[in-house]
Amino acid sequence: MYLNNETIFFLNGEFVKAKESTIDLYSQTLHYGYGAFEGIRSYETKTGTKIFKAKEHYERLKKSCELVKIPFDYNIQELVEATYLLLDKNNLKNAYIRPLVYCGPNMSLSKPTSVSVMIAAWDWGAYLGDKLLRLTISSYCRPHPRSIHIEAKVCGHYVNSILATNQAKDDGFDEALLLDSDGFLAEGPGANLFFEKNGKLFTPQLGNILPGITRTTVLEIAKKLGMEVHQGKFTKEDLFQADSAFYCGTAAEIVGIFSVDNYQFPKNWTNSLGKKIQDTYSLLVREPLK
Repeated sequence: MYLNNETIFFLNGEFVKAKESTIDLYSQTLHYGYGAFEGIRSYETKTGTKIFKAKEHYERLKKSCELVKIPFDYNIQELVEATYLLLDKNNLKNAYIRPLVYCGPNMSLSKPTSVSVMIAAWDWGAYLGDKLLRLTISSYCRPHPRSIHIEAKVCGHYVNSILATNQAKDDGFDEALLLDSDGFLAEGPGANLFFEKNGKLFTPQLGNILPGITRTTVLEIAKKLGMEVHQGKFTKEDLFQADSAFYCGTAAEIVGIFSVDNYQFPKNWTNSLGKKIQDTYSLLVREPLK
């Protein structure tokens, strides 16, 4: 699904065959989830393959490592250039890119003894598909921000997301929606939430959610289109009075939400603010950035 016999990885400054790559079974990342990663997309445009907001993603990767005390001794521009080379070597244009900073063998809970960086890429469609989603409020909540660095994209944090997603799917839904530890709306397992009410957009404020790069892009698009956006603390009752809603994320892109539990959003998706943002985002990522 992700690789074949010819697939190339970028690993510690070199391009290597994926099938020939190995990881130490005593890695702290494997045992404790002590690593950081990013999700990035590239798109085929009129002027060639473009990686959307590559620098921003690698800057967040560096920040994630710094927050959890994982050494990050890599030049961001060199990583961006290596990623373009990786796409070329794998003959990929519209691709999903996964940089991973992982730790070497260390069975203690101390600082890493060594650190590696790997970049992989593969063809991957929109993570949540292209149909409107049926969500359920998860019984799992996002971790308290004082228990982890919620703003860091750290491997181990995603056990929480996996639990929420599997619970939702087992209950017959497409995806979950998590609340924060105080009961306010937070985000999806791998995407940020926006909802529309009376011609305005609303989204949970930073502090208890991952500060998504696509979320920032949505805010930029909304400003350009003259949409009013409010960031704050909102309840599920606020959502159950909304006109429409959508998820956004690098893997998911922009995807509309049909319902949350028993509440069906009344506005037709084609007439929603989310649809306008979806169309604008699709054009933005496939054209040269200005």
